[in-house]
Formats: sequence, structure tokens, C-alpha cells
Amino acid sequence: MAVTVKELSEMFGKDVFTNRGAYCGKVIDMDINLAKFRVRSLVIEAAKGSFLANMVGGKKGVVVPYQYVDNISDVVIIKHFTTPSMPEEAPEAQAAPAGMF
Repeated sequence: MAVTVKELSEMFGKDVFTNRGAYCGKVIDMDINLAKFRVRSLVIEAAKGSFLANMVGGKKGVVVPYQYVDNISDVVIIKHFTTPSMPEEAPEAQAAPAGMF
């Protein structure tokens, strides 16, 4: 998808939402391939308590590949994503407390 803004500097500070309406934060930086004149990724400052902040924990700047960008206008819309859930350990697999065998 081509960037639909006149200047790349217009991207900075835009609000970012997922395509399901979850707020993520604001664009604070971009990674650009100057040889091909293409944006490779956006760096989003995850707003405290936002969808993105909950996904990545305490990280402040989150790099989102440009393939995840759906639309750019007054706001940036990215594809909604989830993290894979880790299976919980079975109770037998947990270590026994000291002195109990």
C-alpha cells in the first residue's frame, strides 16, 4: 500500500487503531528503505492501558511491520493481532516445595 500523505512528516503523532477499533498509541518513528523509497515499519508509542500496551507489557516503542498497515488518513489503521497463548504447566510438572518428596 502506498503512503497517502503528502509528506512523511505528517505521519508523526497520528493516532493508531486496530481494524477492530482498539486504540494502540501514536506514531513516533518510521523505518524507511531509502534505496527503494518504501516504508518498512512504523514505530508506535504504546499508550498506557491501550490494547498494544497490554500486548507488549512495559515496552514503550513497538515496531510494527508496514504490511500490518491497512489504511492511513486522519488516523492509522493496523491489522488486529493477538499473541499465541502458552499452555499452562501441569501441576505434576511444577517443582515440589523444599523438604517434601
